[in-house]
Formats: sequence, C-alpha cells, structure tokens
Amino acid sequence: MSAPSEALDLPVESCVEPSIEQLYDNVCEMASSSDGSLSRQSFGSDGEESRIDSELRHLVGGEMEAIRVMEEEEDAGVANVVTGMENGPADKKHENPVRVQSFLMSSESSNKSKKPSRSQVESDASLKSTPKHKGSSPEKGDKSVTKPSSRAGRVKKLKNYSPGEAKTPNGTDDPSEAGLDNPDLGPFLLKHARDLIASDNARRALKYALRAAKSFEKCAAGKRSLDLVMSLHVIAAIYCNLGRYAEAVPVLQHSIEIPDLEEGQDHALAKFSGHMQLGDTYGMLGQLESSIQCYTTGLQIQKQVLGDMDPRVGETCHYIAEAHVQALQFVEAEKLCQMALDIHRENGAPASLEETADRRLMGLICDTKGEHEIALEHLVLASMAMVANGQETDVASVDCSIGDIYLSLCRYDEAVFAYQKALTVFKSTKGENHPTVASVFVRLADLYNKTGKLRESKSYCENALRIYGKPIPGTSAEEIASGLTDVSAIYESMNEHEQALKLLQKALKMYNNSAGQQSTIAGIEAQMGVLYYIIGNYGESYASFKNAITKLRACGEKKSAFFGIALNQMGLACVQRYAINEAAELFEEARSILEQEYGPYHQDTLGVCSNLAGTYDAMGSTIAGIEAQMGVLYYIIGNYGESYASFKNAITKLRACGEKKSAFFGIALNQMGLACVQRYAINEAAELFEEARSILEQEYGPYHQDTLGVCSNLAGTYDAMGRLDEAIEILEYVVGIREEKLGTANPDVDDEKRRLAELLKEAGRVRNRKARSLETLLDTNQNIKKEDAIAV
Repeated sequence: MSAPSEALDLPVESCVEPSIEQLYDNVCEMASSSDGSLSRQSFGSDGEESRIDSELRHLVGGEMEAIRVMEEEEDAGVANVVTGMENGPADKKHENPVRVQSFLMSSESSNKSKKPSRSQVESDASLKSTPKHKGSSPEKGDKSVTKPSSRAGRVKKLKNYSPGEAKTPNGTDDPSEAGLDNPDLGPFLLKHARDLIASDNARRALKYALRAAKSFEKCAAGKRSLDLVMSLHVIAAIYCNLGRYAEAVPVLQHSIEIPDLEEGQDHALAKFSGHMQLGDTYGMLGQLESSIQCYTTGLQIQKQVLGDMDPRVGETCHYIAEAHVQALQFVEAEKLCQMALDIHRENGAPASLEETADRRLMGLICDTKGEHEIALEHLVLASMAMVANGQETDVASVDCSIGDIYLSLCRYDEAVFAYQKALTVFKSTKGENHPTVASVFVRLADLYNKTGKLRESKSYCENALRIYGKPIPGTSAEEIASGLTDVSAIYESMNEHEQALKLLQKALKMYNNSAGQQSTIAGIEAQMGVLYYIIGNYGESYASFKNAITKLRACGEKKSAFFGIALNQMGLACVQRYAINEAAELFEEARSILEQEYGPYHQDTLGVCSNLAGTYDAMGSTIAGIEAQMGVLYYIIGNYGESYASFKNAITKLRACGEKKSAFFGIALNQMGLACVQRYAINEAAELFEEARSILEQEYGPYHQDTLGVCSNLAGTYDAMGRLDEAIEILEYVVGIREEKLGTANPDVDDEKRRLAELLKEAGRVRNRKARSLETLLDTNQNIKKEDAIAV
C-alpha cells in the first residue's frame, strides 16, 4: 500500500472512508473546469497518494483548495440561511446579515480569475501547492464541454435573495418543495454541505446535500444532468463518512445510470468516477467480488475515452491490481500490474516514481506466488530508484520486503541485515515507539523463531507488544490489530496456544466488527477456530468457524481457496461434535472449491477428500446401525416385510462403506436371513447365512456362539431346500461343538440334538460320533484344570 496521503494525512490502511473534499472537487471539476487550466496536469503517483485519493483523482485533475471552517451554526440560523435562499427576492434586511454576507463575499472572491479552474461551488480559501493529479482531463490543446454559467455569476445572483418564509403558489408552507426550481439553490446548498463536512457536521451536511440533489433533479427537468451526478456522489460519500455504506450503494448506482457515453467525454468520465466510487463502497462492505467488477467496468470506460496507453489508465490498472491482491487473486493482479508497469515505462522517465510503485506491487505479488527471485529483482530495482530520489523512509519499507524474501529463500543472514537496516531508519525518522518499528520487531521475531532461537524470538515479540500496548497518538486500531495477529502466529508456532488465542481476541475486539473489515475479521475468527480446535474446545472452535464462514459468504469470498480451507476446518470441528451430516456437507463444498482453485491433485484437495471419505464411512455405519436395529424391532413385532427392507438398506450402506467384512456386517446378514425365512425367500436366506458364516468364522472363529448360531440357521435352511446331507453335516458339527463346550446335559443343546435326530431318522442314518480315547479325555481335563489355575 502507498504511504500516507498529503491531502488527508491518514494512513492508507486505516482510510476506511472516502474523502468528501477530494471527491467533491473532482466531480465538480468535471462539470465546469477549463481545459486550458494549468492545474489539469495528468497525475503520476509519487508514492504519497492514499488509496482513496488515487481513486478520486481519476475523474479530473486539480489541486485541493484549503477549506474555510465555518463557525458552528445553531439550528435556527441554518434554517434562516436555507429559507432565505429558497425564497424569492425580498428586502435585503434579514436576521443574520453578517454571517450570510461574509459567506457570499468569500465565495465571490474566489472567482476573480479570468479563467477559473475550479467548479461553481468550490471553497474560497487560498490554493495549496499543486500536485500531479490522476485526472480525466485531456492533454493541453484539447477541447471539452464547459457549462455556460460560471460560479461568479451565480453567486452574484444569490446576493439578491434574502431570507423569508417559503411559500407554495397557493400560499401554504411547503419547505420541502419551495424554491427547488431555482437554478442557483443547488450549488449553494452543496457548497454549504461541503463546508459543514469540513466542520465535522456530516449529519447536517447530508440534509443539505439531499436537498441540493432534489434541486438539481427538478432543474434538470428529465435531462441528463452532471450536476445531479455530482450531488449524488457527494451524498454517497457522506453516507460512507457516517458508516452507512449500504445506503450509499443505491445512490451510486443511480448516479451511474444518468451519464450517457455518447454525450461526450464529461459524461463518460462521470460514469467512470461513479463506478470507481461504487467499487470502493462495495470494498468497505467486504463485497470484494462486486467491488472488482465495478473497478473493471470503470477501467473499460476509461480506456475507451483516454486510450489504452494513457498514464492515467496505468494508475487505474495499478489501483485495481491492489484490489485483486486484497481478494487473493494474484494471477489477475499480476496481469494488471504488468499493464501498469508497461504503460508507465513507455510514458515516463526511467525509474520514475510510478514505475517504482508498480515494481513494489509486483514484488509483493510475485513473493506471494512463491516466485521469490523475480520478486527480489523488482524490489531491488525499486529500492535503487528510491535511493536516487531521496525517499529514505520508503527505501526502509522496501528493505523490509526484501528481508521477507530473503527469509523465504532461507538466506537468514541477509534477511537480518535488511531488517536491521530498516529498523535503524525507522527509529531515527519515526521514533522508538512507532508501530512501524514494532512491525520490524515482529519480522525479526519470526526469523529467529524459524531458526530455532526462541529466546531472541520471544524478546522481539515482547518489544513489539510493548509498542502495541501503548500506541502513540494517531496510530490506527487496524494497524495495531494487524500487528497483534502477526505476533499471535509466532506464539502459535511455539505451541503457546493460550497466549496466541488471547492476542487474537484482542485484535478481534479492536476491529469492533467494522463494516469495511469483514474479510479480515473472518480470517481472525478462523484462526481462533483452529486454536480452539487444537486445545480441544470444539464448541468454541465450531462457533468461531461458523462466524468466519458467515462473514466470508457475505463478502463474496465463497469461491476462494481460503474459504475452502475454512470449510474443511469447520467440518473437522463438526466431526468432533458428532455432527456428521453437517461435516459431510462442509467437506463436499470445500472439495469442489479446492478442486477448482488448486486442482484435484493438490495436497489440500486430497486432504479434504480423505476427510470426506471418513465422514461417509461414519455416516454409513451410523445410519446402517439404526436401520439394522429397526429391522430387529420389526422382526420382533412380526412385520417381516419392513424388517427385511430395513436390513436390506443397512446391508447396502455397509457394503458401500467398506464394512462388508466386519462382525457387525455378518450379524446383520444373519438377521436379514431370518427375515427372508419368514418371507419364504429360502434361497436368498441360504446365501445370506453362508456369507454371514464365512465372515463370523474369520472375525470370531469357528467355535464362537454367534458363528454356531448362523451355522444352525444355515442347516435349517438347507433342510427346507431339501439338501438333507448338507444340513445333517452342519448340524452334527454344531451339536458336537456345543456338547464339547457346554456339556451333553446343557439345555441349550437339546433343541439342536432333537432337530438332528429328526433329520437322521428321515435320512435313515445314525449320528456319527467321534471316538475319543481315555488319554485324550484326560489331556482335556488337565488343560481345563490348568486354565482354571491360571485364571485364579
């Protein structure tokens, strides 16, 4: 990101609201400034423009005039001013002549120039030093459409009006409509709104701006009015200033519909400005996808008007590339940044400030993509250009980025040298307790942590936390929260999860659910979810991931790789909470996203697939167990059809889950076979009993009670099928084992002995008994005694 803006004196990362003054200047300039003005030079970034300044200067050029701060007006006084302006000509004597007269005089005095380069409603203060602007004005010599009436003429007309009670034609009071058709009312109200903004009275300014828009709309009489577009842009900016971003969106959408590209450059650039401001507003709402779409549309309009290689197009490409970086869309960001770099190299001098800014951004993009050598080349070139231009502080920032790349390349000594060099500069230029110094401490802590020097790493972490704990005035909450998040990651890698969690909680509290930081907040909540999972607090882990996922969906990041990884982590938390169905849904969504973003063979994609397979396994076992139990209950109550259906569903799921060799599967097969017997499906029952016997013999052994029970059922099935010999063979085996294990007099053997006798009688055979010698019997008895002794 760029350095703090000269005009706003705010760090870019903390600039969460558009600059009303800058926006107003740029939009007003579109309507009436002269193309021959010296202030309409094309803008070239010098590294000191804030992000919002950069965007707002796209429409037209022009330096900011210092704004005269008005005295705080009472509600009655303000009402008198507006009522007087809306009333027709009257006696010049009024209640507050000094205040109104001085306002009008100052407005008139700013228009004594023969060629005014500002809009009709600009401030009266003296001009600031003129920087280059990223304007929409054509080059010198070009012609553009200007408004027929100047601000000076309008102000002179305003002096003929004096306050009074506004009346409708029928004589009744209607302050909301009276005087709105006066063409001089809209500019006056918009100017007054602007001055109220300068005096930190945005709510009252909104009322004036809304009223000005009504006046412009009424005066336009259905025609396409750029004055109305200008007022809508100001209204939207005031909404953003008040934090009411959602209300700014429809206003900007309406402002985009008004200009017609076929009516000239002014209309085209007004539409471009609206798209860019709408993109910023969507960005503050966290809707990055919609934001980038607006930026892209604006870029296409600007190219259509100015050409593909205009320097201002290069600035827009750079700006949109930054937006893609924020959305983690590095391929698109690299393309746009390369376009900006090509444009600036063609139009500017070698190693220009614009080219330097492009190289810094390209270095960040390449480093993030893992192309560290290419990133290092860009940053070294940028650093050399900055040294030549005397930008000492910016060189230190680049040194930090170079140190990051050296760290990624495991060139630790060079990384330490780069960090220490930057640290020395920051301490001398910004002070010992500046957050920038703390950021270098964090980098050094990360380096020493990776090299195994934990003592040095903790020392630097403590130094950084000391600065973040007592920030100097002017430090943004977002900057402190970002630093706390970085320190938390270091403590997490040291396995100090409780400390890491506390720091993340502090960072989350500092963001205070800011509307423009939803993606960042979601990232912190996701990391908290990971830490909660590690320490075994699965309930808090699930809650944190759920909050993060909700914010990411609302922000339009539901297709990013980070979103897929967060879904996977939330699925793991669901598994620990036995929410198997929800976990499966999360894993499925994560798999589809990661396959698209990373490909089917990426490590993260394969990990999600593994988790999904395990979840399917658990889902199949659980549901199959329930259905099998239902089958048993249906069998008990005599509903054999439902019993058979339940067992069939359970068996199908168990086969799909790969549990076709488990003991539970064998028992379910046996139960299903019994249901088949009751439904006279003897052949199917025999197949089920045979499969169950083979499984249980392998799992439990041939002498287990469940195995013998299945054999007994199979013998009965063979008997029903007329396969007497096989039935007798199996039943003799079962009876023999039971007599050996339970004894001949055990009542559990009587039923099978009786069945065996009936089968033998029917076949005309006698039971084959194994001849056992006295020595074998004695050995068996001795073994039984030994087992008893061991058991005791």
